[in-house]
Amino acid sequence: MMQKIQRFGGAMFTPVLLFAFAGIMIGVGTLFTTEAIMGSLASTESLWYQCWNIILQGGWTVFNQLPLIFVVGLPIGLAKKQQARCCMEALVLYLTFQYFLSTILSQWGTTFGVDFAAEAGGTSGLTMVANIKTLDMGMIGALMISGIVIFLHNRYFDTELPEWMGTFSGSSFVVIVGFFALLPVAFLSASLWPMVQSGMRAFQGFITGAGAMGVWIFIFMERILIPFGLHHLLYFPFFYDSAVVNGGVFSTWATQLPELAASTESLKTLAPYAWPTLTGLSKIFGCPGIALAFYFTAKDSKKKKIAGLLVPITLTAIFCGVTEPIEFTFLFIAPVLFVVHAVLAATLATVAYMFGVVGAMSGGLIEISALNFIPLMAAHWPTYLTLLVVGLVFTGIYFVVFRFLILKFNFATPGREEDEEITFHNKADFKEKQAAPKGSLAFMILDALGGKDNIVDVTNCATRLRVNVKDESLVKTDSYFKGIGTHGIKATKTNIQVIVGLKVPSVREEFEGFL
Repeated sequence: MMQKIQRFGGAMFTPVLLFAFAGIMIGVGTLFTTEAIMGSLASTESLWYQCWNIILQGGWTVFNQLPLIFVVGLPIGLAKKQQARCCMEALVLYLTFQYFLSTILSQWGTTFGVDFAAEAGGTSGLTMVANIKTLDMGMIGALMISGIVIFLHNRYFDTELPEWMGTFSGSSFVVIVGFFALLPVAFLSASLWPMVQSGMRAFQGFITGAGAMGVWIFIFMERILIPFGLHHLLYFPFFYDSAVVNGGVFSTWATQLPELAASTESLKTLAPYAWPTLTGLSKIFGCPGIALAFYFTAKDSKKKKIAGLLVPITLTAIFCGVTEPIEFTFLFIAPVLFVVHAVLAATLATVAYMFGVVGAMSGGLIEISALNFIPLMAAHWPTYLTLLVVGLVFTGIYFVVFRFLILKFNFATPGREEDEEITFHNKADFKEKQAAPKGSLAFMILDALGGKDNIVDVTNCATRLRVNVKDESLVKTDSYFKGIGTHGIKATKTNIQVIVGLKVPSVREEFEGFL
């Protein structure tokens, strides 16, 4: 079950990888179309505004069509065969489901406690999907329907029909089965989802009322779940769905940017919902403190090599918001340090929140700048100055705490291990391996996993190649994987996560080619 949950979480990252660029375009477009920042240049009648507004509206594509994108994105990671056809089947059946649901509610809405005559949006519980007025099930509904279609696709796509019925085979057969399977699902959704919406509104009130304690618990859980690959499942409903605000934190924040830029009132007052995305603060301020602790506790003979390792992975965390490379350098050597990291990350976000810091800050410095600093610095510079001070203080706290624990318990963090070859190989060694026959990184990973006959399935998230194997005893050690150019592995019996980095999509593609 854990493997299936991890695989599901990894598959959701296929569409999520689009969010960073979309967020940047929204941030830049909002900056140049906000009259409070650009003055008369950004008046709606000006050519400047009209040109930038085109870019801004294009940037909204991903967030405006989020359910559709998840519907077609999930099969890419979870369909076992003919992923492209499964994407088409998922889209067709998702729209079919919406027509079912829309018709049910238009005819019997009052029976299910739904006022279908109300305008879509707001607190009505209704929305528009592909010009279909329907129940607002958000990303959860999209993932549910896509998951059902993937199950049907994997089970029925290869069903052999009599020759005279051949036109109904393959995708057509999956859609036929799905058509009838989704009818009861539509009735159940009409019956149960309004109650779920009421529960969500109650949860919003609870978590908002929890204040700083709610912030600390959420950020701590998000960090501590990273080793298990389950953190996506925690934050998705908050970031992109309606767990704390209708439409999700990112979409609501981006929509509200012009209002935020035009006001000098506290961001915490203007956007009290925007605290779950403070997960990015530890990436910008915590990871440098960890890296400095590693460097200053390393053996003198290894400091130069340690710097070569730490600089790129620390910059990746700061600017791109991808922390696995640096976190996995110490996670398995000293798990207690990761728990401390989660505690400090939660405390950093909570302290910043108590000082009035909120915003779309889950990514790295590039994304955070586009959605926060660039469009809002003029009106809210005191808040961001406060964030800088708090952040730098915590960089120092991270450094002091990690350095103390490393020296106190003699943790074999990078640069302190006895066997240099366990963690480090020089560039010449790596190039030599790359130059070997079939010596690509993907092939070396495949070989280290026991060869293609040992592979059950493969998917990926932002930085990890997630593989299920038949026999875990055939998988090489963590140090071996580091030696061939990865950042190591996280192994849970037959579920293996290879920490590759941001190039993992291309590595997966080549890996599947070898399979």
